[in-house]
Amino acid sequence: MTSSASFRNRNRVRATTLLTIAILTLAWLAGFASRLFAIVRFESIIHEFDPWFNYRATHHMVQHGFYKFLNWFDERAWYPLGRIVGGTVYPGLMVTSGLIHWILNSLNFPVHIREVCVFLAPTFSGLTAIATYFLTKEIWSPGAGLFAACFIAVAPGYTSRSVAGSYDNEGIAIFALQFTYFLWVKSLKTGSIMWASMCALSYFYMVSAWGGYVFIINLIPLHALALIVMGRYSSRLFVSYTSFYCLATILSMQVPFVGFQPVRTSEHMPAFGVFGILQIVALMHYARNRITRQQFMTLFVGGLTILVGLAIVVYFALVWGGYVAPFSGRFYSLWDTGYAKIHIPIIASVSEHQPTTWVSFFFDLHITAAVFPVGLWYCIKQVNDERVFIILYAVSAVYFAGVMVRLMLTLTPAVCVLAGIGFSYTFEKLLRGEETKEPAPSTASNAKNKKKAKFTDTSNGEEAGVSFTVRALIAIILVGLLVLFVYHSTYITSNSYSRPSVVIQSYTPRGGLYIMDDFREAFHWLRENTPEDARIMSWWDYGYQIAGMANRTTLVDNNTWNNSHIALVGKAMASNESAAYEIMTELDVDYILVIFGGVSMYTGDDINKFLWMVRIAQGEHPNDIREANYVSASGEYTTGAGAPEAMFDSLLYKMCYYHFAETQLGPNNQIGYDRARGYVIGHKNIKLEYIEEAFTTYNWLVRIYKRKKLPNRPVVKKPTIPLEMEKVSQGKNKKGVIRSAKA
Repeated sequence: MTSSASFRNRNRVRATTLLTIAILTLAWLAGFASRLFAIVRFESIIHEFDPWFNYRATHHMVQHGFYKFLNWFDERAWYPLGRIVGGTVYPGLMVTSGLIHWILNSLNFPVHIREVCVFLAPTFSGLTAIATYFLTKEIWSPGAGLFAACFIAVAPGYTSRSVAGSYDNEGIAIFALQFTYFLWVKSLKTGSIMWASMCALSYFYMVSAWGGYVFIINLIPLHALALIVMGRYSSRLFVSYTSFYCLATILSMQVPFVGFQPVRTSEHMPAFGVFGILQIVALMHYARNRITRQQFMTLFVGGLTILVGLAIVVYFALVWGGYVAPFSGRFYSLWDTGYAKIHIPIIASVSEHQPTTWVSFFFDLHITAAVFPVGLWYCIKQVNDERVFIILYAVSAVYFAGVMVRLMLTLTPAVCVLAGIGFSYTFEKLLRGEETKEPAPSTASNAKNKKKAKFTDTSNGEEAGVSFTVRALIAIILVGLLVLFVYHSTYITSNSYSRPSVVIQSYTPRGGLYIMDDFREAFHWLRENTPEDARIMSWWDYGYQIAGMANRTTLVDNNTWNNSHIALVGKAMASNESAAYEIMTELDVDYILVIFGGVSMYTGDDINKFLWMVRIAQGEHPNDIREANYVSASGEYTTGAGAPEAMFDSLLYKMCYYHFAETQLGPNNQIGYDRARGYVIGHKNIKLEYIEEAFTTYNWLVRIYKRKKLPNRPVVKKPTIPLEMEKVSQGKNKKGVIRSAKA
């Protein structure tokens, strides 16, 4: 009997393992396939803006090697300043793609580095699902882990940053985030230095890949501090956090872009503070059994107060002395949503830095947004050390996601984990008909584990609390919700997140598909019709694409590291033509590129971004540029009849609407009707003196102008009647002067 039961148990374990592997494989394949819509509809192409720089940097690294990449000075960026690429990027993304490319070529699978970049994020989505499975398994159960893995494989909140062609840091960073958290929970549960070291290595990979690593290095210390405050200190916590912090700090400093930031910036100081507190608590626990209670309380209260006060004084002294950098403006913008608009308008100008609407939560999370509080409640109800971590993760991520829509990306994994716990535990309750025996908390009593189940089969075939019919109906409803989640996720991924910004898809009045390829048309024209050393002035949004596709020098780009340089470009766009010409001459500008959507109804054009150009320029040049001069008397921003004279005189207005009065696009064939804004422009008779039109794309989406090469000084006309002159002596040893003979 014993051997037969053992055989059945082994078969059950094998079947469970096989089923788990099959589900995770299907989740990987589903996640990979759902991210290929852009490739199927268009072609294998890099999307958006930042991915073009990442691809260009990766291509340079593959061609010239890693060390030359670290020392690469990009003269085509931020003219005339240039950019040292190796010291200003997180190289993890480039190294990952380069390593995959090298492995494939070593195995005689020749593939272009572009294809590796295009398919990198969909491939890593499967690894993210697996990492989420292991994290949820450690926190709750394998069943919950499978639910969480399936959720994150197709969740729109994560898919938005990981579709094919979206070659950005987040494509691999979310995997590193989840895997680091899994290793942290594992090291905390085991108290193993090995797992803590592996956690530090995973954190190092995260640091090399994405600036969001600061979230990790603050969440893990917060977890450790919460455990101390809750009275859950243990030797496991001491070993895991101490080992992790020391190794993680040393490893993170090896990334050139990070350098000494882990020990010289305020964002990293909380982790160091928790490290110090942990040493004090460990010392107190060591001394507890070696001194009297009164001595212990005196030492604990007095010593802790003195040390904390001393630490605060030392911190402020280091900040005041310049040894530790104060908190950055980006940090303050997370706690004050109006801070960036007042003090750092370039951050506020980015659409993904705006506060999140309630619609966005449902849009990116669907049913998981309603279910994850259930999983959160289950974790609170049966709390233990690792569940404290997911509770803190969820609460902090919800707050930050509400402040900035971009941070929905960090909320999605937590929501998927807790939604997986909620669905798993509920299904187990409904389908098994008895209380699920979850791993009890470390402080739970034996009596709690022996409580009678709420759902117990009775002799008449019904449950004590809920009948079988009701349970079956609830299960069917939940399955229906899961089907709706998959449908919603696929629909959103297909129609909202699989449209490359360089190829715009629209529909004709009859519902037909219409593709506008104006961006690549313009960049191809620049590449073929301008000198290789031509310098292009545009707003910073398009810098990476111009450098990547047109291979031309730009003044500003999406790195936005030099606010003064961007403000100067904004000033040129907002100034009148003669003043803008002086700025362009100083910057050696050859061509100017603007995006205009008045014909194609593209609302993301430069006209709609113009106020941000004015605000950024005003921050650096308040005496020359004032936002009040570019709005109507009623405070309305418009380019119509009520627009102020400063708007009509601005270089951007003239470049966008030059020859626009010749079009008839309105409902009644109105002349100069702006379809993107829905009204007729205010000033139609536009003449250019210092620049000339060079190229306009088919749909007027991209317009390129050339700066005229005016002479240095006006030509002096020769006199028509020659004057008779004579030389008059001014005395001995003095030079003569020329004067008229009639004088």
